[in-house]
Amino acid sequence: MVGIFFSFIPMEKSEVFDILVIGGGLAGLTTALHLSQNKFKVGLIEKNTYPNHKVCGEYVSNEVLPYLNSLNIFPFKEGAKKITSFQMSDINGRTIKAELPLGGFGISRFAFDNLLYNSVKENAEVIFDSATELSFAEDKFIVKTQKGDFFLSHYVVGAFGKRSNMDIFLKREFIQQKTPWLAVKSHFEYEFPNDRVALHNFKGGYCGLSKTESNVVNACYLTTLNSFKKHGNIETFQEKEISLNPHMKKFYDEAVPLFEKPLTISQISFDTKNPVENHVFMVGDSAGLIHPLCGNGMAMAIRSAQLFSELFSGAKNEDAMDRRTLENEYAKMWNREFKSRLKIGSMVQKTLMNPLSSKIGFSFARVFPSIVPQLIKRTHG
Repeated sequence: MVGIFFSFIPMEKSEVFDILVIGGGLAGLTTALHLSQNKFKVGLIEKNTYPNHKVCGEYVSNEVLPYLNSLNIFPFKEGAKKITSFQMSDINGRTIKAELPLGGFGISRFAFDNLLYNSVKENAEVIFDSATELSFAEDKFIVKTQKGDFFLSHYVVGAFGKRSNMDIFLKREFIQQKTPWLAVKSHFEYEFPNDRVALHNFKGGYCGLSKTESNVVNACYLTTLNSFKKHGNIETFQEKEISLNPHMKKFYDEAVPLFEKPLTISQISFDTKNPVENHVFMVGDSAGLIHPLCGNGMAMAIRSAQLFSELFSGAKNEDAMDRRTLENEYAKMWNREFKSRLKIGSMVQKTLMNPLSSKIGFSFARVFPSIVPQLIKRTHG
């Protein structure tokens, strides 16, 4: 295990958590909420205060709605939009429409994370700081933060997100590789159906559109760095590249931006990650990231938190808290639940990013429209 610094801590005077969650996005918040409601002593380390905006598609599959309700989280009471239909266009604007098999809801991360946080803080200790190091010895973790504080815990959950300094500290394999992906997100005033999520392709990427609880449209696109660099800045790229798709041209011509400047994130990795590393249980994007075109990243984050939390709570109730058994069982459960989804998401992404295969795929889907909801089912629970 990396980073041994136990000798610096007065162990007998330190508070010890049952479980420490590093990262307060959807997966981290949900894990902390579930376990704290089940009477575990939970600490959550998050670098940013709430509420805040994040780069995200802001569409959530209904597969996690019953689970959220069981935690007393009710997105529709916060104004989340009920989404039932899906629209996709190719780079030339040809469209495919389908009904979503499960449906979903649209809610901003600004509102959703804050909703979860307000419930978490009732039963868990929330520490606003950045985790920088962790060490494991004598069946306990010590986590060091940027402010120089130390926290002890029997178990640690990694909810770091897509890419973090903790991934670098743990020397995770995927973090060693540069990736070509860049994501850009902003909110707009624009006339758009409440019940629709749309995915519009352009050369080098795709953009998702959907309504949020505040009646604004979230626009979040993923592109390759090479495609973006040809145009130098976001405004030119949107005008000269994304707007070659007529749906996106109409959007950018008419939509009124609400952010002072768009949010961006680079070096997004879709490489394989391990659900457990260095005895840390990974949830959400820290365990694996599905391509945004599948529109299911938020639900997968919540679902992975559910898998871990139910496993952990069940083991405690049965007095079966064996670390190795928990690690092996969680890894099996995670792969059983998500491995196929990730493979299909990667296949669809490669198809859409290749001009010839994308053209063939769209033509086939227009002739046989039932294939679209079938693909959606394969990337959703």
